[in-house]
Amino acid sequence: MRNQEKRKPYDGILPQDERRSYYLGAFGQGMLYAIMSSYISDFYLNVMGLGEIFVFFLMLLARVWDAVNDPLMGVLMDRAQPKRGKMRSYLFIVPLPVALLTVLLFWAPPLPGGAKLVYAAATYVLWGMLYTVGDIPFWSLPNAMTPNPQERGRVISLSRTFNGVGSALPMALVMGLGPLLSGLGYRGNALEQRKYLFAAIAAAGAGGLLYYYSAFRVRERVPLPRASKAEGRPTALSVVFRCKPLMLVILTGILSCGRYMFQAGAIHVARYSFYLGPALAGLSPQAREDALQSSISQVQLIFQIAIALGMFGSMLLIPKLIRRFSYKSLIISSSLLGGFAALAMYSVGYESLWLCVPFLVLCSIPLGVINVVCYAMVGDALDYMEYKTGFRQNGLGQACQSFVLKLGNALATSAIVLTYRIVSLDLSAVTGAGMTIDPSALQNAAAVRGGMFSLISLVPAVSLFLCVIPLFFYDLTGKKKARVTEELARRRRENSAESC
Repeated sequence: MRNQEKRKPYDGILPQDERRSYYLGAFGQGMLYAIMSSYISDFYLNVMGLGEIFVFFLMLLARVWDAVNDPLMGVLMDRAQPKRGKMRSYLFIVPLPVALLTVLLFWAPPLPGGAKLVYAAATYVLWGMLYTVGDIPFWSLPNAMTPNPQERGRVISLSRTFNGVGSALPMALVMGLGPLLSGLGYRGNALEQRKYLFAAIAAAGAGGLLYYYSAFRVRERVPLPRASKAEGRPTALSVVFRCKPLMLVILTGILSCGRYMFQAGAIHVARYSFYLGPALAGLSPQAREDALQSSISQVQLIFQIAIALGMFGSMLLIPKLIRRFSYKSLIISSSLLGGFAALAMYSVGYESLWLCVPFLVLCSIPLGVINVVCYAMVGDALDYMEYKTGFRQNGLGQACQSFVLKLGNALATSAIVLTYRIVSLDLSAVTGAGMTIDPSALQNAAAVRGGMFSLISLVPAVSLFLCVIPLFFYDLTGKKKARVTEELARRRRENSAESC
C-alpha cells in the first residue's frame, strides 16, 4: 500500500514541513557551492600561487570530465530504483562528504610545487564529481514532488531564493574575517590562508548539515514513466537531444555564463580595481594592512549588497510575475536590462565606485531571473519530452542543467585567469609578499585595474545580449504549454486507475 501511495499522482498543495525542509536543503547547498565558485579562483591564484596556466587548464579539463560525468549520473538516476526514492536516496549519502571536501579545497598544505598542484587538482575534481551525485537528484526533486507546473514553479522559485541567500553567507564570512584577522596581527598570505580556511569550515559545517537534513522530509509523488524494453526504443541521450525546448534552455544557460562574473569576479575587483580608505603613504605596516583589508571587505560588501538587491529582489517577485508573464519573456526582458546596465557601468569606469552601484543593482536582476526561471523551464521541457515520446529523463535533463551551471562558473573563472595573464600580473610577487598588495602601486596598475573591472561590466554585457537569441525559437508557452500539462495529467490519471 505504501508503494502504491507513492506512485499515486499528487495534485494538492505540498505540506509546509516538506517545503520548508527542501528550502533549508537549498540554503545549505548554496553555502557549499558559493564558497567554492566565488573564491576558488582567488584562492588558487592569490593564496596558493598555482599559476594562471595551471588553473586555466584545471578548470577546462574538469569541465571536459563533467561533460561525461554529469550525463552518466543522470542516466544512473533515471535507471536505478533505490529503496528511499530515485532522487532523495542520494541526499542521505552526499552532503557530508561534500562538506569535508569543501574544507580540503581551501586548505593550503605545505607541499612542494608539484605535490601542491596534484593536491589542488585531486580535491577540485573529486569535489566536482561528488557534488554532481547530490546536485542532480536534489534539483530534480521538484519535478517529482508535484505534477502541477505552477506549484513546481513556486517551489523552484523559493528554493532558488533560499539557495541564493545561503550563498551570501560564505561571502559575509570572508568579508568579516579579513579585517578581524588583520586586527589579530596576521598579514599577507598567512592572513589569506586562515581567512579562507576558517570561512570554509564554517560554511561546510552549517551548509552540509542543512543539505543532509532535507533528505528526511521530502517525498516523491509523481509517477515517472519507465522505459519499455521493446526493441528499437530510443536511447536516453537521443530523447534529450531531440527535445528542442530543453536544448534551447541549455544553450541560453551557456550563453548567459557571463552573469557569474558579478559574483566570481567581485573579490578580484575588490582586490585590484578599487580602494576605499585613507592615503597609504606614511602609514605604519600594521595600519597599512588594516586599511587594505578593510577596503577589500568594504568593496565586497558594497558589491554584495547591490547584487542582493537586484538578484533577491527579482527572485522574490518571480512567483507573482510567472502568473502574468511567460518564462521566455522574463528572461529576455531582464537580460536586455542587465546587458545595457553593464555597458553603462563600463562607461562610468572603475574610478567611480558609487556611480557604478545603481547599474550593478540592475545588472544583477538577470542573476535572479535566469537562476530561477531556467530551472522551471527544464521542468516544462521534461513535460514536453514525456508528452512527445512517453519517456521522461528527469536525471539526464537535470544533468544537462547541472553541467551548464558548472560550465558557466568554469568559463567565468577561466576568463578571470586569462585576464590575469593578459594584464601580466606577477602572482609570485603577490603570494610571496608579507603584506597585502596595494593595487595602485603595481607596475602596470592601470591595465590591472581596468582589466579586472571589465570582468564585471563588459564581459557580462556581451553574455547577456547573446543569451536571448535562442529564446526567440522557444515556443513552449501559453496554450501549447497548457495543452501539454492537461494531456500528461490525463495520462497519469489513466495509469493510476490501471495500477489500482
